[in-house]
Amino acid sequence: MGIVDDAKDALDATGKKISRAVDDARDKVADKTDEAKADAKVKHAEAERDATKAKNDYKEGLRDDT
Repeated sequence: MGIVDDAKDALDATGKKISRAVDDARDKVADKTDEAKADAKVKHAEAERDATKAKNDYKEGLRDDT
């Protein structure tokens, strides 16, 4: 039974290692997704800021012309 027990232990260890690898891969994908979402929010905020500045500059130009 020693060989069978050793094989079971090896398979169990392999299964745990694969499980950890899958969990790590899932975490990495989730981290990249969170990073991409954060980058998108930053780009949106920057675009909104730039649009507001352009609008305010335009209004200021209109006030200066009168």
